[in-house]
Amino acid sequence: MAEKMGHVIISYILPLLILLPAGETHAHDVTRLLAKHPSFSSFNHYLTRTHLADEINRRTPITVCAVDNAAMYALTSKGYTVSTLRKILSLHVLLEYFGAKELHQLQGASALAPTLLLATGPSPVTTEFVNIGVEVGSVTGFVNITDLKGGKVGFGSEGGGLIDSSFVTSLEEVTNNISIIQISGILLSDAASAP
Repeated sequence: MAEKMGHVIISYILPLLILLPAGETHAHDVTRLLAKHPSFSSFNHYLTRTHLADEINRRTPITVCAVDNAAMYALTSKGYTVSTLRKILSLHVLLEYFGAKELHQLQGASALAPTLLLATGPSPVTTEFVNIGVEVGSVTGFVNITDLKGGKVGFGSEGGGLIDSSFVTSLEEVTNNISIIQISGILLSDAASAP
């Protein structure tokens, strides 16, 4: 009797256990989320073309700082290679979760967020640099997020104190998983845009 119960339990539970990991592996699909917003179709296209979409979908938590089609046209009209575009767009993918609420409640009025450029691209940051005291904010691969008060939040590349862009609106948020926000313009760094 116990053996039959064991077979019955296994026959019902095993298929459920097999399905469980499949649901967890695709926590989000950035291209599907961006497809709901036609004015970001060019940004979405280049995330796919540069294979950044796959990298974004494998990571959590993550924040994608999207720019509209006009800003993407200004970037793509400069004739950058796909490899260079990948580096530039990697700077727009923060390896932390920042929804609209979190952006407006920054501790200390600013935050230095690591980006996908730091994690996957050619970047001078290594643990050795951090361990010997090199100022992380001056190294390519980080974005400085600053609460400018009055509801405005600014974004600057390389932690240089310059504001390259500002927060416009939240497009999609899956709390502590993925946040897709619109920023006003492209974040550039000399290292990212170098051929």
